[in-house]
Amino acid sequence: MKQPNIVLIVADNLGWGELGCYGGGKLRGAPTPRIDALAGQGLLLQNFNVESDCVPTRSALMSGRHPMRTGCLQSVPPGLPQGLTRREVTLAQVLSEAGYATAHFGKWHLGDIEGRFPSDRGFDEWYGIPRTTDESQFTSTIGFDPGVADIPHIMQGRAGEPSRNVKVYDLESRRLIDEELVERSLAFIQSNHAKRKPFFLYLPMVHLHFPTLPHRDFEGRTQAGDFADSMAEMDHRVGQVIDELDRLGIADDTLFVFCSDNGPEFRVPYRGTAGPWSGTYHTAMEGSLRVPFIARWPGRIQPGRVSNEMVHVTDLFTTLAAVAGGRIPTDRPIDGVDQSGFLFDGQEKSAREGFLFYIKGDLRAVKWRDWKLHFYWEPQVNEGKGKLETPYLFNITRDPKEETDVLIFNTWVLGPVMRMVQAFNQSCAAHPNTPAGAPD
Repeated sequence: MKQPNIVLIVADNLGWGELGCYGGGKLRGAPTPRIDALAGQGLLLQNFNVESDCVPTRSALMSGRHPMRTGCLQSVPPGLPQGLTRREVTLAQVLSEAGYATAHFGKWHLGDIEGRFPSDRGFDEWYGIPRTTDESQFTSTIGFDPGVADIPHIMQGRAGEPSRNVKVYDLESRRLIDEELVERSLAFIQSNHAKRKPFFLYLPMVHLHFPTLPHRDFEGRTQAGDFADSMAEMDHRVGQVIDELDRLGIADDTLFVFCSDNGPEFRVPYRGTAGPWSGTYHTAMEGSLRVPFIARWPGRIQPGRVSNEMVHVTDLFTTLAAVAGGRIPTDRPIDGVDQSGFLFDGQEKSAREGFLFYIKGDLRAVKWRDWKLHFYWEPQVNEGKGKLETPYLFNITRDPKEETDVLIFNTWVLGPVMRMVQAFNQSCAAHPNTPAGAPD
């Protein structure tokens, strides 16, 4: 089979309930017609699961391994060892080895020292921010002292060359960056189409991470504030990439995936929504785990398909490697499962029944089939009870907001859940985890 092009767009802090096709859109003050139309052309997942925040999700996506294994538990200050060590094999490395041109345009957040930039980790080129978007506020903050805190920059690099600063990442740059990312993405698509070379475009956008500020062209567009204007811009930017694939006549040869890295922001005035689910990112609630996921591949994905089957972000590593003909490492545990049969080949059921959910090294919850077992209870950020003496169990189909503990009636669920925990612990003992902040 011909290797497909792969376009992977990851929105930042986009909650389950924001898009029109997930019940938001106009309800949230911002219609999302381009992304809604994309859902009608492909598959919409209602049960796509990620990690609690930016770094662990991105590491899981890039490595196919649980963040507990890789030490990617959370971000740390600039210039210190963070993100993926060079021992980890990235999705970009797998696809590059399989003959793909690879590019990263957007937010990396998996290492900001030499040897850990995207161009050191399998990407032919990159442009964007090495860490996160709230840093764009630094230089506008009263009392900011560049003598003790790094000035954040937008950076770029090419494989085999040192990455370099391009310009200061300030509030005005933050407004413009998604436009720049898409412009570079379109040029990358055009160039590799002309060369007839399969390509992997990884476009981790900046929207909707706080400060959620729209491009000036979209300011006031919705009359519903900066957040809604930014949603309208995000929808437009996704549409620009779709239009270019269609214009070049390569939509049928391209697997297009759009998803989010974690649940919605909880900080006012940038607070988002997870729709019917409770909680935001940085919690173990469904509103943190479940995020939008839409995939289009004409001829391989049935248009208009909607599924509540469970898929985890680590599965993207394994599945994309499989469709590209890439070699998955065999010298370490890979937690992602190949979902090709479910996504592309008419298989009704997912290849996954559950997963473990850690936050900063603590096993917070386990999700299995229709059940969720919480070992800690933190329904909202900074409002936790700590570790529970007796876990809470919820049936998330019958109780989507996780309000009624039913463990006393369903203690049988502890059996399969604790076997999952035991198997993971045994795997970690056989293949020791990388400590957080470990140097290369």
